[in-house]
Amino acid sequence: MDPVTPSRRRWGALAWLATLQFFVVETVVQLRGQGHSRVDDVISDLGETTWPGHQAMNASFVVQAALVLGGALLLLPVLRGGAGRAAAYLLGIASVGTLLVGVFPSDRSDTWHGTGAALYLVGSAVGLICLAYALRRRSEVLGTVLVLLGLVGAAATTFFVADVEVLARGATERAAAYVLPVGLALTALFLWRAGSTDSAGVQEARTQRAERARERDEALEAAARRAESRTPAPGTTGAGPVDDTDTDAEDHWAPARRSD
Repeated sequence: MDPVTPSRRRWGALAWLATLQFFVVETVVQLRGQGHSRVDDVISDLGETTWPGHQAMNASFVVQAALVLGGALLLLPVLRGGAGRAAAYLLGIASVGTLLVGVFPSDRSDTWHGTGAALYLVGSAVGLICLAYALRRRSEVLGTVLVLLGLVGAAATTFFVADVEVLARGATERAAAYVLPVGLALTALFLWRAGSTDSAGVQEARTQRAERARERDEALEAAARRAESRTPAPGTTGAGPVDDTDTDAEDHWAPARRSD
């Protein structure tokens, strides 16, 4: 039996699919001002109070936290085993980090903002790797993709924190930050499709069971009718009705009848 109801699965998948809103809001807010480069500048610059549209960017961080955590809670029964529980906890940590980033812009509280960013980046990378192991039995392809995304996020996070010049700073941060919504959206699409397939399979199994039950009932009724047709009626034998007054005239050994 499916460990999660179809409705719960759909809402959880929708929550994770909706995390793609981050890319839309980031693009819109970036276009509100001038001089921001996705290669050289970090995402947090768009949330500073001096940037036009920073309210929308910070609101997007808060919404992202709710979507990641909400989807994890709704889909928790699907994330079986130790890896599934670890993925849920780590995604929860990433959600808390995103919330801190949105509530505390970098030009208001650099300490809390930096703490939130660290929680998000680490929780995202390791959480995706655990999510891959939790879902690998359902899909080896999805598991492989999630592991690769997690490894990319972990490497980019390491380079970003250590300030290693592999890529420009903005590009390095985005490589670390983007993997989570991409991985969750891919997982959501897979779970949605798997849920539809499972529902169709359940319905087909029910139809087959009903058909077998109908055939069994028809066979029992046919057997009962045959048995009834072979059962003699009271006072009869299988050869026909018995007449007690009938005597065989040719039987000379039959006792003579007395006449009164």
